[in-house]
Amino acid sequence: MRELGLIEPLVVYPQAKTDGYFILLDGHIRYMILKAIGQPTVKCLVATDDEAFTYNHKVNRLPPVQEHYMILRALKHGVSEARLARALNVDINNIRQKRDMLDGICSEAVQILKDRHATVPAFRELRKVKPMRQIEIAEIMCATNHASVGYVKCLVATTPPEQMVDGEQGKDLRGLMADDIARMEHETESLGREFKLIEESHGKNTLNLVLVVGYLRKLLENARIGRYFSQHHPEILVEFQKLVESRSLADSQT
Repeated sequence: MRELGLIEPLVVYPQAKTDGYFILLDGHIRYMILKAIGQPTVKCLVATDDEAFTYNHKVNRLPPVQEHYMILRALKHGVSEARLARALNVDINNIRQKRDMLDGICSEAVQILKDRHATVPAFRELRKVKPMRQIEIAEIMCATNHASVGYVKCLVATTPPEQMVDGEQGKDLRGLMADDIARMEHETESLGREFKLIEESHGKNTLNLVLVVGYLRKLLENARIGRYFSQHHPEILVEFQKLVESRSLADSQT
């Protein structure tokens, strides 16, 4: 607030039968900060309804790659690292780490991970491998929906030496035997292939299942068909009803 001022105005609603009095609907923390720094006046949005639910009811987390680009753009326009650190209330080393986060990362891997919440340490591990392996690891991270630094370390540890930037020296292999590493490499490679296959077929299979469930729902809405299954095939009717009442499939249809 000290560095940039108020970006988003407070939201107020005029009190009935009073002159110049308002209820604060949104921005209570901003209001307390403004009072603490001695700000005498502030811009406000005057609401037409006494309802604060619609204001800031969703939070969109900024992916680290997008944050990196925003920091670079601010630095390019002359904003100092120190001022950025004060504005974001973080240590200046944090700004520098995010500034250099994608150094040594190929553009294809960056594109794959641009919307993922991969941290700075995860990218630090990723730059230990060569570009083609970076792309493979990025694809596995997306397929498994797992971007933690521990997971990336595991994938780096199971990378063949010829795909490492510094060979075996770049791996963190403390506590691991050669047999353990070989087994991890084999299992990780197999899991990567399986996840890619599942990712490719998942959308199509889900769509087909949703269509089938919609057809079953229409069948069971027919009283004669429902009665027939109840009398002659009750075990099949139970399974059909489980599919029709599945919450996850209902969400897919919406």
